[in-house]
Amino acid sequence: MGMVIDGKSVAKKFKEEIIKFTEERKNNSLRVPCLATILVGEDGGSLSYANNQKKLCEQLGVINRQVITESSVTEERLINIIEELNDDCTVDGIIIQLPLPGHINEKSVTSCISRKKDVDGLTDINTGKFYKGEECFVPCTPQSIINLIKSTGCEIKGKHAVVIGRSNIVGKPAAQLLLNDSATVTICHSKTTNLKEICKTADILVCALGKPGFITKDYIRKGAVVIDVGTTVVEGKLRGDVCFDEVIDTAGFLTPVPGGVGALTTTMLIKNTCEAMIKNVH
Repeated sequence: MGMVIDGKSVAKKFKEEIIKFTEERKNNSLRVPCLATILVGEDGGSLSYANNQKKLCEQLGVINRQVITESSVTEERLINIIEELNDDCTVDGIIIQLPLPGHINEKSVTSCISRKKDVDGLTDINTGKFYKGEECFVPCTPQSIINLIKSTGCEIKGKHAVVIGRSNIVGKPAAQLLLNDSATVTICHSKTTNLKEICKTADILVCALGKPGFITKDYIRKGAVVIDVGTTVVEGKLRGDVCFDEVIDTAGFLTPVPGGVGALTTTMLIKNTCEAMIKNVH
């Protein structure tokens, strides 16, 4: 039977570092980091995630400023809010909860976030720097994936990694981070043929399909490190893309859902906010 990768345990080390950082600043009468969270409307899932951000920020000594607007807010007004936060020297990081309502162009809005405060790596500038290998904020979910893989003791260098999913916020950046660590990377998607055969060649398998329970033991190479990024609510419960009870017997390591990638992602967001303060402090 494989080992369960506990996202909470991996997150604990980063949380301790953040607490040490914020306490040192408080003890020296210095300002602590501030993360601004923009929420358009009060969608249940987004509101829950935003409130989890706020709760964790409080635990780690970071200020979380929530900016909640009505769902009918105009794109112009939303951009004005972002620009005000860009100019506010007491705000270190800005994140806008996605998806946005259909009448708002996500790309136009996210591109207005200052690259110095873009702690989730959404702007065109940070995206370009990321793929060019330049210093930037690394997207939080892919950053969590890499940290979870490394927590197993598995060396990424020289391994064959398969990423299922090609989204701009998870699949593509996760593949790039694996390339940065010298893995040989295959990206699969909805049009991939022989998906099962490709997955079975993977030393590292990252699953970001959004199809609960899709990945069974037949997709897994014995001893592989399997990272489940899926988060779909089924009958009131959060389920991943991997059929956990089946795959754990074949995989060497496997993340649970919940308690895996998601348990680390918000901590990475706050870590990026602390780094933004260090880089931009006046």
